[in-house]
Amino acid sequence: FTWLPLTTLDQNGYVDHHLLFHILQIPFTWFGNLTLGAKVAATIFGSLAVFSCYWLIVRYRISYTLVWLLALLSCSGAFLYRLNMAKAPPIAIIFMVAGIYLLFEKRYWVLAPLMFLFVWTYSLFPTLLGAAVIWSAVIGWSERRFEWRPIVWTLAGMTAGLVINPYFPKNIVLFIEHARMKLTPGQFSTDVGQEWYPYDSWVFLGNCAVACAAMVTGYVAFHGQDRVRSARALFFLIFSTILMIATFKSRRFVEYWPPFAILFAAFSLQPVFEGARGLVGTLPAEVLDELEPFLDKREQAADAKAVESGELWKTIVACFVALALFAVLMVNVIGVRREIASSDPPDKYRAGMKWVSEHVPAGERVFNTDWDDFPRMFFFDPSHAYISGLDPTYLLDKNRELAQLYDDVTLGHRDDPAQVIRDRFGARYVFSDQEEIHDEFYAKAMNSGWFDKVYEDDDCFVLHIRDQQGEPPPESADDNASDDEQGADANDNEADLPEENNAP
Repeated sequence: FTWLPLTTLDQNGYVDHHLLFHILQIPFTWFGNLTLGAKVAATIFGSLAVFSCYWLIVRYRISYTLVWLLALLSCSGAFLYRLNMAKAPPIAIIFMVAGIYLLFEKRYWVLAPLMFLFVWTYSLFPTLLGAAVIWSAVIGWSERRFEWRPIVWTLAGMTAGLVINPYFPKNIVLFIEHARMKLTPGQFSTDVGQEWYPYDSWVFLGNCAVACAAMVTGYVAFHGQDRVRSARALFFLIFSTILMIATFKSRRFVEYWPPFAILFAAFSLQPVFEGARGLVGTLPAEVLDELEPFLDKREQAADAKAVESGELWKTIVACFVALALFAVLMVNVIGVRREIASSDPPDKYRAGMKWVSEHVPAGERVFNTDWDDFPRMFFFDPSHAYISGLDPTYLLDKNRELAQLYDDVTLGHRDDPAQVIRDRFGARYVFSDQEEIHDEFYAKAMNSGWFDKVYEDDDCFVLHIRDQQGEPPPESADDNASDDEQGADANDNEADLPEENNAP
């Protein structure tokens, strides 16, 4: 990996934490159109993630399965939006669901190979270890014994996945460094992606209304009188609550929490769906022994009309909830479609990077002013190296001084950008978007007499550092003159104002 030589992902330190996921994506490159392949992959993986959660509901015979399917689909607009990305989180959800199923079925030894594959697939594999710890605690509460096997088998699989790895031991070092950088979102010394910052409260509630309602429903419906029967619901209570707290701190976890909030509500409500017999089952064993001779008689004597009426009301309520969830789903779908439609087009930077690939010598380093532009730049031009990409913490972790210098230059805080870019970053070409945040950098660069603008379109521009300092390009001089004229006109207009308006 030679494309980010100044970061921890340099040629010697590169680690692919998503190796198996990238292998799974290979068949989708056979479409001939990589963009189409990515869309198909996102559709398939996202659908499998949702239906894996739905399968868990069906497998454990939770009542009103179709209503819960609607709840899963409508649980969060943000979750639905992120499912449309060709990224690994949907696969992570599938691994989590598979692991939870193995925990519930007490097939603990299978957790080892599952965890091994999870480690090779995505860096969020510690969630499965967390699930094993939670389940062991739940077993300790419900069965009053220490169940060590889930933790041991999961740890064994994790250790094997980390050690029997083509990137060992660099994968462990990079994982620890990356985790350390991300455990304190909101305290970064450099700007990172918005996904690592928290939502505003009302935005969070608006994006995750159904998931929030599911959590409240689960908390209200959960009862632990029968410890054995409520073990699964208790597991989801703890697991989903932890994910919810993580989502409070970082919007990134909205990719995981909402469907597990629905599962929490589903498993907590099941005793209610089972009716009076399910509630009687929560009584102590000695009381049940006393009542057992009378229970069947009372059930047989139950009024048939009352039973039918109760079932009718349940059906009416279920239909009402289903209609409400369907309405929320439609609102979410419309919102997600609008958000996707308003995002940058897939061919953004295509023309600019075509110019770079044709005019900049192959292998040369290009100074990109935004770390998040790297994926598009790399996609359209893999023949050059770049300064920062994928995550700004990779540059920060490799060289804090250089990362701070990068921020200062790109935000226009340095008066000598050419010398810094050339001498400290080893680049002669600068690629930048047309965002306002880089206006000060552009002005200082063009006025310094060190830069020529060699390419520009509506999306981006490319600058070249001269061998020697000279006069600013005519365009820069014209811009300065225009600014001076506007300033003079403003002063003249102020002088022409009535005297009372000029009074202090």
